[in-house]
Amino acid sequence: MGQVDTQACALLAALNNRLEVYRLDTVLEGCSLVVLNPHAIGCCEQVHRPADRITCRRRGDDGGRWWFWTSWGQPIAEADRVVDAAVIIAGYLRASSG
Repeated sequence: MGQVDTQACALLAALNNRLEVYRLDTVLEGCSLVVLNPHAIGCCEQVHRPADRITCRRRGDDGGRWWFWTSWGQPIAEADRVVDAAVIIAGYLRASSG
């Protein structure tokens, strides 16, 4: 694993730890983070539970800073803003804390 992969994986691990507050199921797979809300119903028959695969990569239009990204390529938050990223992810996966 290269230095870039190592940095991205470390940032995803920090996000993984923060998402525990929201009672979401998380799995670090390679250098991505699968997040699933086991407490909510999915959107349709093919999607039983709200879920996403989060990645971390540099954002070219932000000076090459590290960002978290959704599986559909939308930026979530700058990777040094782990709390903000967790709130956004929990929001669109309809999770609650506690």
